[in-house]
Amino acid sequence: MSPVKVALLGCGLYQNAHAIRLKNRDDVCVVAVCDIDLARAQELIDRSLVGQNPPPEVFSDPGRMYDLVHPDASFIATPHTLHYDHAVQALDAGCHVYLEKPMVTRAQDAYELSDKVSKTGKILVVGYNTPCTPEFEYLRSQMKNEVYGRLELVVGHMSQDWLVPMRGTWRQDPKLSGGGQAYDSGAHILNSLVWVVQSPIARVFAFLDHCGSSVDVNSSINIRFENGTLAAIGVSGNCPQTGAHMSFMFEHGKIEIDPWFGGWINVHDRHGRVKYPQVTGKMQYPDDNFIDAILGRDDPRTSPSDGVIQSELMDAIYESARTGRPAQPNMRP
Repeated sequence: MSPVKVALLGCGLYQNAHAIRLKNRDDVCVVAVCDIDLARAQELIDRSLVGQNPPPEVFSDPGRMYDLVHPDASFIATPHTLHYDHAVQALDAGCHVYLEKPMVTRAQDAYELSDKVSKTGKILVVGYNTPCTPEFEYLRSQMKNEVYGRLELVVGHMSQDWLVPMRGTWRQDPKLSGGGQAYDSGAHILNSLVWVVQSPIARVFAFLDHCGSSVDVNSSINIRFENGTLAAIGVSGNCPQTGAHMSFMFEHGKIEIDPWFGGWINVHDRHGRVKYPQVTGKMQYPDDNFIDAILGRDDPRTSPSDGVIQSELMDAIYESARTGRPAQPNMRP
């Protein structure tokens, strides 16, 4: 079988991690890199793809890249508000699409992109960590099978030193980021929530603190899902200590988990902590899951439907914060 021909669009810091992992696979060939800054694209090759033979071609225009190279798949790691246009362009070029989180920054764009993926028959995944971990697969299976009864309440938080280090970057420019920390690192914990609960959002009440920035830095978010599950999530972007924690509270037990990377899990039933929960499987990087799905070796761990629910949630968060009242998502027509 021929290697999957991959293009990398957007050559910022995290695209280097994708490049390194892809280079280490025998069934992938990075055929092109693209960035509006050609020097940055070349730096990615020199840092993370050195020695690849032949070396990737370098482009500043993604349309020209697709026309000349014809990749099988595109890894898109551009500013958030560009995701929709870049994903549609890649799908029109016949590519499977890996989108860095968040999928898009408007629910309407999420609906249209989901429809586009269905029409093309291509695979689109969103680059979230936790769905590719056995810990989160275990958690979701316990929830779906009601092993500990009904999931009633979820409480979680994450913190990061984000305000000052990201100052002056596109991440704090709302025209490019679509929002602040709730859309940036906070997207991981919010995705972990909606990926497990698997229910549309019924109502949201949120408070945001910009801490002098042009985008949200701290968030306090309360959510009611249509299936009755309640959730309270705190997102901190101005804390010197990075970390995250989430508790899923059931009728007959509780599961605590790392909602950022899925690196640990604690399971409790009515009798106390379960010493050896039956967590099986191995952790995958989202990159590997994407390539394996293209090759028919695995199912995609995320899909446009996950992006739709999270987009509806984010629209409601910002609407509630703007009005000071609870908000109901504008559901798909």
